Amino acid sequence: MDGSGVDSTSMATPVQQRAHEAWRLYQYYLDKTTPHAVYRWIGTVVIALIYFTRVYYLQGFYIITYGLGIYILNLLIGFLSPLVDPELEASDGPMLPTRGSDEFKPFVRRLPEFKFWYTMTKAFCIAFLMTFFSVFDVPVFWPILLCYWIVLFVLTMRRQISHMIKYKYIPFSIGKQKYGGGGRRSSPSTSGSRAD
Repeated sequence: MDGSGVDSTSMATPVQQRAHEAWRLYQYYLDKTTPHAVYRWIGTVVIALIYFTRVYYLQGFYIITYGLGIYILNLLIGFLSPLVDPELEASDGPMLPTRGSDEFKPFVRRLPEFKFWYTMTKAFCIAFLMTFFSVFDVPVFWPILLCYWIVLFVLTMRRQISHMIKYKYIPFSIGKQKYGGGGRRSSPSTSGSRAD
């Protein structure tokens, strides 16, 4: 309600109300997909296959595919990186445990899995829609773009893996977390870290 006592939502046009209802319905179903990670990723793989099939049959839109690849690489780096960079927190000591006696701190991603999936899926959908507009079909020699993307991927992953080794963190859960000690409860071991 505003100061005059009139509900501001009643002043919205019918189109705005329908758009708001559609957005709420979309958000409702999106929220329901949260616990179903495997099915979400299967859906994304299907969307990616549809996109790549379209690009293959059209024999074009390689610049869009290259941009999509760079964007996904950027998302992947965020997914593999910790929320708090140990390099920036070096003055306070390492944030991630380096010994078994250190306090266990779960791995918290800079880009959570759900946002990674959602953003990647949106990117594939937008790229797919762009293939329907010939203005985005810029003629390029695609093998050069592919080679450049592969080099960029290798260099970026090498830097990320060396960062993981230097600060001793693993961005994935490896099996069930193990707890040490006999009868007394102790901190979880650092061999596995929580995904999100």
